[in-house]
Order: sequence, then C-alpha cells, then structure tokens
Amino acid sequence: MTQRIVFQGEPGAYSHEACRLAHPEMEAVPCRTFEDAIEMTREGKVQLAMLPVENSTFGRVADIHHLLPGSGLHIVGEAFVRVHINLLALPGTQLEDVKSAMSHTMLLGQCRDFLRRHNIRRVTGADTAGSARRIAEIGDPAQAALASELAAEIYGLDVLARHIEDQSTNTTRFLIMSPTPDMTRRGEHGMVTAFVFRVRNIPAALYKAMGGFATNGVNMTKLESYMVGGSFTATQFFAEIEGHPEDANVQLAMEELGYFTSMLKILGTYPADPMR
Repeated sequence: MTQRIVFQGEPGAYSHEACRLAHPEMEAVPCRTFEDAIEMTREGKVQLAMLPVENSTFGRVADIHHLLPGSGLHIVGEAFVRVHINLLALPGTQLEDVKSAMSHTMLLGQCRDFLRRHNIRRVTGADTAGSARRIAEIGDPAQAALASELAAEIYGLDVLARHIEDQSTNTTRFLIMSPTPDMTRRGEHGMVTAFVFRVRNIPAALYKAMGGFATNGVNMTKLESYMVGGSFTATQFFAEIEGHPEDANVQLAMEELGYFTSMLKILGTYPADPMR
C-alpha cells in the first residue's frame, strides 16, 4: 500500500515540492487548509503532513504556531525548500508577449525587479499553483503566472524565465508531522527538539526559565512568543533546542525549565536538516 503525505494548497505548490524532496517515495495529497491537513493525518487517512512554519523573507507562518500544540501530531522531521520563482505561460509564448503575471501577493512582491524591467503588470491570485492552473484555463498568451517548475509540469505551461526572485536566498522551512512520535536518534547533522511552554506569573520567570539552557550548555536556536486566546497577558512560547531529550544536559535544562512554567509540552524530536 502506497504511503501518503498531505500538504495544504493546489498540486504544484511549494509545499508539494517539499513533499517530493523530503519523501519522493510517498504519494503527495493536496488539501484546502492547514486544519484539513492536520485532521487527515490524525484520522490516519495519510501517514504524514508537510506544514510550512517559516520563510526567510517573510518570517513565521502564524497559523501553524497556534495549531501545533493542540493538533495531536508530533514533529518527526523538517525540510528546507529554496523558493525558486519562475514565469510560466502557455506553450509557445515569448517573453515579450506577456503583459501580466498572476500569483500569490507574497511571490509578486519577491519579483518586483524582474516584473518592472519587463513592464509586466502584477495580478493577485489566491495562491501560486492555483494561479498557474488559472492561466492554463484562460488560454491567453498575454497572461502568465509566477510559480514553481513543478506547477509548469503539472499544468502544461512553458517556463519563460527561471529563478527570477529578487533575493537568491529565499527559503521556506517545513515541519513534517506524524500521529506517532519518533524518538530514535537519526540523521547525520544532530537532533533538534521542539516544545511549547507558558511561564508562571512570577517576576523574571522567562529569564529564570532560560537560565538552565545556558548553564547546561544547551543551544537554543529559536524562541518565539505569541498570544493565546486573544489575551495580551496569556503568552505562549515556541522553542527549539539542539539535542535529544535523553541527553544529560538537555534533561537538566528541561527539568529547570519545568520549575518556572505552568505548561510544558514537547512537540517532537527530529534530525536537523543539512540546510539548517
């Protein structure tokens, strides 16, 4: 039986590309929302979910941080995907024929220089792959899309210009989620442990909570805060550290963290991606 991995978006989306890169042996399944992806994975309709968590240009994907703690899923891997943006059009179209380009507003903003140089008007679409599908349906050579090469392959479009993004380092990081945790030590670049916590309502609680990581030599690579339930006083933190929960120094740091938190939940332990 073929194993399946779900992603949010249309076929040809960058999340689809992440699925192909990280798990080429699995069938990639599109769905409408992040919530749908989580639900399908939790119900066992698919084995894994590929969820974007942050982009090097635009920062974190806020919805994901709110969904992860209550998702019932565990992080078992991560994948970094370079966001190469391409100009796609109907077969046989020449670059000089193109008058407008459709895509998600974020991608349109990442190709300002190229579009201005070629006097191409920006048209906002629902998403990248959906824009490519729409251009294929419209059938007008004057209209193009900004999307992945995978989208061109799926919707039968030509790639008129490759890698036209303004920033050559634009990368999206994805988390690979599973209904069951995987605590085995794996990979060749060390392990990462992710968790969420809330500090107790006492003076300098966050400062004291972080102290255990410094004194035990645990490198914290990420610490982000976000509101819970729309309250300005209820703040939750998402953190990532280098190491495995069974490492002696990690155990000591997490134990010290527990003294100053009202909630602490490990979301997963997974091998660090080589691009980290």
